[in-house]
Amino acid sequence: MTKVLITGGSGRLGRSVVAGFAAAGHSVVSLDKDSLPAEPVFDGVFQEPVDLLDAAAVASAMRRHAPDAVIHLAAIAVPFSAPEDVILKTNIMLAFNVINAATEQGVGRIVTASSPTVLGYGNPAGWLPETFPLDERTVPKPWNAYALSKLVAEQVMRMFATARGDAIRYAAFRPCYVISPEEWEGAPTQQGHTVAERLVDPALSAPALFNYVDARDVADFLAVLLEKMDGIENAQTFFVGAADALAVESLNTLMPEFLPRSEGLAAALTGTSPAFSIGKARQVLGWTPKRSWRTELTDTRSAGILAADAL
Repeated sequence: MTKVLITGGSGRLGRSVVAGFAAAGHSVVSLDKDSLPAEPVFDGVFQEPVDLLDAAAVASAMRRHAPDAVIHLAAIAVPFSAPEDVILKTNIMLAFNVINAATEQGVGRIVTASSPTVLGYGNPAGWLPETFPLDERTVPKPWNAYALSKLVAEQVMRMFATARGDAIRYAAFRPCYVISPEEWEGAPTQQGHTVAERLVDPALSAPALFNYVDARDVADFLAVLLEKMDGIENAQTFFVGAADALAVESLNTLMPEFLPRSEGLAAALTGTSPAFSIGKARQVLGWTPKRSWRTELTDTRSAGILAADAL
């Protein structure tokens, strides 16, 4: 059994990650300013409210709990949901404080959450990638404080890995647009729309290039990552997404409508192919997502979508 300390355990992604590790029999510590909800039942999970911007408090919690692994999820998670300077300072300092405290404590495996937004899509000044699908080799071009803060968090991770060598194992991951279990049943997603509404109106999913991932698949990915970190190259970054796009139509048809001048780039995105590749996670870790909107969506408003998709 492994003791896993998770920051941001009460968030939409954190709840599934905490539940996944607890269900697998691990000892879980959740550090968050908010408490975990009553449902589902998080048996064996120790919760502690900690101001993660207080470096001394984070270091103290890390010493008390002495985890085997740390997964850092805590952040201001929505672009432009706070002033730009607040988002930048908060997210960078959260990452630094947690990774620094875990490193000083000698935690063997340290993982930090990043974001696909580091690539810069959605830039009002215009954006096109070198190629589709997007992957870990795509050049980051952040244009807002949230995206920049996540790219800096990756660099913070690499800084510590450079300073410590392979004695401690580090990694970062970029989860696509997270769909939590209740959102398949009609609860609003992070942007306030339901999943069904995002499928009915492609304009709602287009700003994120139709990417998504089930929160439970992210939990599964993190379990595999922690298991295999000792045997892979240190300080790597992985995209974590669904194996298909959050769209009824193929992206080679949809993408040019919402991303000007992308006709040639998007030509290969046929069938259900997503814009973001998870090939590295498959090849390096042997991980593959288990869930798709086609199998998980139970919102009654989705009946027409599923019927259309079956044609």
